[in-house]
Amino acid sequence: QVQLVESGGGLVQAGGSLRLSCAASGRTFSRYAMGWFRQAPGKEREFVAAISGIISTYYVDSVKGRFTISRDNAKNTVYLQMNSLKPEDTAVYYCAAAATWKTPPQKGHEYDYWGQGTQVTVSS
Repeated sequence: QVQLVESGGGLVQAGGSLRLSCAASGRTFSRYAMGWFRQAPGKEREFVAAISGIISTYYVDSVKGRFTISRDNAKNTVYLQMNSLKPEDTAVYYCAAAATWKTPPQKGHEYDYWGQGTQVTVSS
């Protein structure tokens, strides 16, 4: 069982930055692929970014060049650095962990564990 706790959300002006963190319990964190998803009001959950291993990453096109996913296995933590934020980035952001993977998972059903979410609001 893996428990995930997100933090770092908040209110920021357009063009600003935030860094989300997701702390994971358990001793096998390095074996999991980790992902970030988001859900805006009235919209379906959307894949944002994923990382498997240390350097294998994947991003949705709308955040490429602005967001960076990374992980620190010694701290059991995955991060999402978000720069040049736009109002359309406003959503609840969730981190997720996948126990089995070949490439960074991009579908929600590929993930086994989810955090409770953290709100990100970008004002124009």
